[in-house]
Amino acid sequence: MSETAELKLGDQKIDLPIIVGSEQEKAVDVSSLRAKTGFITLDNGYMNTGACTSAITFIDGERGILRYRGIPIEVLAEKSTFLETAYLLIEGKLPTQDQLENFTNRVRRHTMIHEDIKRFYDGFPRDAHPMAILASVVSSLSTFYQHEEVRPDSEQLSLDMVRLLAKLPTIAAGAYKKSIGQPFVYPQNHMSYCENFLHMMFSTPAERYDVDPVMTETLNLLLILHADHEQNCSTSTVRMVSSSKANLFAAITAGICALWGPRHGGANEEVIDMLLEMRASGDSVKKYIDRAKDKNSKFKLMGFGHRVYKNFDPRAKILKAACDKLLARMKISDPLLDIAKELEEAALKDSYFIERKLYPNVDFYSGIIYKAMNIPTRAFTVMFALGRLPGWIAHAKEYGEEVGNKINRPRQVYTGPTLAEYIPINNRV
Repeated sequence: MSETAELKLGDQKIDLPIIVGSEQEKAVDVSSLRAKTGFITLDNGYMNTGACTSAITFIDGERGILRYRGIPIEVLAEKSTFLETAYLLIEGKLPTQDQLENFTNRVRRHTMIHEDIKRFYDGFPRDAHPMAILASVVSSLSTFYQHEEVRPDSEQLSLDMVRLLAKLPTIAAGAYKKSIGQPFVYPQNHMSYCENFLHMMFSTPAERYDVDPVMTETLNLLLILHADHEQNCSTSTVRMVSSSKANLFAAITAGICALWGPRHGGANEEVIDMLLEMRASGDSVKKYIDRAKDKNSKFKLMGFGHRVYKNFDPRAKILKAACDKLLARMKISDPLLDIAKELEEAALKDSYFIERKLYPNVDFYSGIIYKAMNIPTRAFTVMFALGRLPGWIAHAKEYGEEVGNKINRPRQVYTGPTLAEYIPINNRV
């Protein structure tokens, strides 16, 4: 007999099923609560509410564990490539050599965007935010690839997934070129995924540009580490929009818009903004550390601690080593990076941060790395979107394949006026 939880409401008692995940996570299934009792649950921010079951990503914030389809993130960071990781997330297993080659070749064949799409960029202001451009252009793909509702297992949906993976780097690089007034650079299909993106970002028709292999390696690592992170704001948004049976391009656009917010994907931008403030003030790093520890100060160290990971962020441990390697390789002289390294060293030695487990997180290191790679600060969230795309696609696919899936429709507890009278406009005060 399956385990149940008993809920008592006045004189009424009901049994609610307990769902146990493969990693022994437990949930009380309240899907029949309203029908049986007239009550709903209230959980602001869904902090204690599971919206779905999923076989894609497992996180244990207390132990600092992150796994894609059961494989530890540390293993994938060491041994995998971004496209192999994307295949793992979307298809549910590691590809064979033939499957990976076929998948990679499919992506390569779809890296170019329709020439008419390039005209859209002419209509954006030069200072348009790259995330606004990214969302707009991805949404427009629905007009170039029009089809009726597609089955979850259809070749059409598989092709749309490949199109998104292939074209998002081209679209993102185009947004950057627009902002600096340079011509678009066409993709080079003989290059790897990450090498191709960096070439489209930083090369010009005027001279040869050779992509630094360490930059390619670091970008590959960053994209893997960002590829999925369970039911975060943007991923749950993709699943919710998918539940309406909107097309995949619309669902991914919604995810991009959700990621844009400073509480989500914009956090690494805030790291750089903080470092700029510190440099402009001329104050010592120690003074800012002291301000962060002062309960009466409004200053907050950005890029430290994590909402999910209560011990350490496993992605940050990986990125720290990559960050050190990249900075040593590029021999960059940048006062912001100097401040960042001094801040990191001070916080890692300070008992206040150690006791509270406020370690540098993935946003701290990714912000430093993108700055070192000359990625514009406003494009940091675009880089996040490039990495998170496979996870979004995987969740949209998983939702579509779920037997008996339903349109998402959260309930609410109404707190507005009760029955009110309509007052004619001449009598209103």
